[in-house]
Amino acid sequence: MTHFILGEGETTIMNSAAPFSANAPANAIEAEPRVIVDAQIHLWLESRPYRPWVPGRNAQLPEPFTYERYLAMREGSGVDRAIIVPPSIEGIRTDYAQEAVNKHPDVFRIMALIDPTRPDLAAAFPRWREQTGVLGIRMACPVEHPEWLLNGTTDWIWPAAEKAGLPIMFLTTGQLHLFDTIAERHPNLPLIIDHLGVSYAALQQGLFDQTIDAAVALAKYPNVSIKLSSLGLFSREVWPWRDLDDTIKRLFDVYGPERCYWGTDVTASIARSEATYRQRVTHFTEELGFFSESDLDWIMGRAILKRLDWQ
Repeated sequence: MTHFILGEGETTIMNSAAPFSANAPANAIEAEPRVIVDAQIHLWLESRPYRPWVPGRNAQLPEPFTYERYLAMREGSGVDRAIIVPPSIEGIRTDYAQEAVNKHPDVFRIMALIDPTRPDLAAAFPRWREQTGVLGIRMACPVEHPEWLLNGTTDWIWPAAEKAGLPIMFLTTGQLHLFDTIAERHPNLPLIIDHLGVSYAALQQGLFDQTIDAAVALAKYPNVSIKLSSLGLFSREVWPWRDLDDTIKRLFDVYGPERCYWGTDVTASIARSEATYRQRVTHFTEELGFFSESDLDWIMGRAILKRLDWQ
């Protein structure tokens, strides 16, 4: 059994995962009935002395959100699978997410966090998907370090991930436009915009409209796609969040069904919205009249399965 260090903890390697291909055939997926995939959830345990949280970081909810809690919430929702993004409160580690994958391999996969200040991790990228349950990279650009995208700190990530065929999910605050150059220079790098491109900090800073404009502009690059997620956090209305209808349609019109992904980021938005998990599904499948059934097949799961090569 081989191991290597990603960050705070040792990560197990397995040999069953196939390498990601941006042009992977969709035949096996297209032959299946609709599969609903939540493109982002967070799972975490309480802070413990042997695996403490990062000092100064706070969880999205006052209590742990375990995979058992998620699975109970999922009952009756119609959701088949979910992508775990380990929360930054626990640092750069994937051990609890991998426990969820090991216990429920038909339900969970992972986008593993990276430390952008560690270019030595590029050497691990060719074998990144051999880690238990890991499909790619998730990179959040911290509000406290906006210079990282400007001073060369993150420059090592894009060519290394492109060469290794690794998709990257990412979130910024007011810096989404900087990915125009990245997407153009690395056309074979799958870039997935989180949450319409809008971080909570961007929302607080009044950057919602500006960020949506930047997300629309990036749609010209075929390697860029977008999560239509965390909607309960952004709406000023109760479910079904009608004030977001035009924004969702605007993004759908430029990205199309094969580059849009339904997701919830449920722990971020649960405190702001009383919508049930099932309602977050039916928001798309029943409340938004501009999607065809074929569109929904893609948006609700087929598109993210294809993009991440999750068979």
